[in-house]
Amino acid sequence: MSKTPSLLLTTTLLVAGLAVSACGESRHCEHDATDRTVADSFCEKNTPGYEWESGSDSKKKKRKKH
Repeated sequence: MSKTPSLLLTTTLLVAGLAVSACGESRHCEHDATDRTVADSFCEKNTPGYEWESGSDSKKKKRKKH
């Protein structure tokens, strides 16, 4: 039996899995200096000073010490 069909199936599943995981990510473009969300076109054009940020919002608000 040839190994080609199983190799093809494995490759297809790997590519499909990567595509699904990439679509599941929520990201937005931010201006580095201000951390303000801007239009995605800035990051798509690789404009200096802008970068993609994940949608997880792992930044926590700082609490004031009394």
